[in-house]
Amino acid sequence: MRAVPHPSPNFGERRDGLRPSLIVLHYTGMESAAAALEKLCDPAAEVSAHYLVSEGGEVLQLVEEEQRAWHAGAGSWWGLGDINSRSIGIELANTAGHPFPEPQMRVLEGLMAEIMDRWAIPPEGVIAHSDMAPARKVDPGPRFDWRRLARAGLSVWPGADVGAEADPEGFEAAARAFGYPEVPEALILSAFRLRFRPWASGPRDAVDAALALDLALRFGIDRGAASA
Repeated sequence: MRAVPHPSPNFGERRDGLRPSLIVLHYTGMESAAAALEKLCDPAAEVSAHYLVSEGGEVLQLVEEEQRAWHAGAGSWWGLGDINSRSIGIELANTAGHPFPEPQMRVLEGLMAEIMDRWAIPPEGVIAHSDMAPARKVDPGPRFDWRRLARAGLSVWPGADVGAEADPEGFEAAARAFGYPEVPEALILSAFRLRFRPWASGPRDAVDAALALDLALRFGIDRGAASA
């Protein structure tokens, strides 16, 4: 995957000798890739990412992968903080109001496959910004095709045979075992549905619980807690 270098001044050293174990996907929420690029390279903005992928599939590398880009902010995943030191950040040019175009998705898949191979990042290490910061963020949003990434082995998805037999009361524990942070259940539910059930509404239900339990048992760090 050929990425065009466009260095941002907004980066630093990864802390405590940490290496990337996650990929965090974002949307820019701006009117164009050019506008996003300007902000991601503005020292006053104090924000950046390792890569920016335009709607047409152009890939710009803003920060070297070995360095700590400033894309994730406060939040956690798998009970771990300082996600900036633990991750590669990819910004997808998108206004937040339209689907992600095929050229952009196709290039994203190639870029992610290379990053995951370089750093031995498993599919469960690919998360949304909204996953690790559900109190603050909703990107890449309900229009992003997570199932497509999972089919390509670039993310995870609940098993096809998951039913709706789980007790809704078990949703929060299962979602936390999968990786979600210590925030109120309503925020976890919102982030979970953005990724896995963007059409769903109302209180958490048996389907939410079944999907979360399946993901926790197959991919979570604390599998024992998921089955408790």
